Amino acid sequence: MRSIILDTSFILTCTRQKIDFFEKLNSDGMRIFIPDQAIDELMGLGANTALKILEMNKFELVKEKGKDADAAIIAFAKKNPSAIVSTLDACLKKKIKNKKMIIRGKKTLEIV
Repeated sequence: MRSIILDTSFILTCTRQKIDFFEKLNSDGMRIFIPDQAIDELMGLGANTALKILEMNKFELVKEKGKDADAAIIAFAKKNPSAIVSTLDACLKKKIKNKKMIIRGKKTLEIV
């Protein structure tokens, strides 16, 4: 089973574009991780729709040290080099060597 960690930007964009990312990731047999900092960021942004989607789906909460979700994702990626990172943050993408999941066009999720 492959692991994937989701960033706040990825979750928000999928929610806005009505992409059912949990269905896609589950159908691909992925083990889904989300840093607790990303949950905090979503709460701080008042992203209620995104939080409801997370509440209705199964994922594992990642507790990594770090002041924000980016730091937690970097730490997770270093410990799990085969894990896929889902982010739209260009700076974060440059800091991580892992494979990434991107949104191609408006609805297609793709691993690069």
